Amino acid sequence: MTTTSATLQAPLRRPRIDALPEYIEYVDRGCDLYPSCLRCPLPRCRYEDPGGAAAMLRNGRDASIIRLSEQDGVSVDELARMFGLSRRTVFRVLRAARGGCRR
Repeated sequence: MTTTSATLQAPLRRPRIDALPEYIEYVDRGCDLYPSCLRCPLPRCRYEDPGGAAAMLRNGRDASIIRLSEQDGVSVDELARMFGLSRRTVFRVLRAARGGCRR
């Protein structure tokens, strides 16, 4: 019994959708914050974080407001001027830090 060459050829398969990166052509185009994903300094991708880049920046801003208020005793008016915020926003940030955020 002889087999033909057609039966010996394996069918061509496309790479799986969840294939490893070795099997996918990847072009690192980054985002509007950084030109390269692989050299991005952010701890998490802006698209993975709920709220995106704005939330990341806001969290850093809020941490600075809390530190300046608690450790350095900077007034609410001065914090509002420093960060370009309203007094109400500064009070909201400080209330959330104390655990009194009611939404």
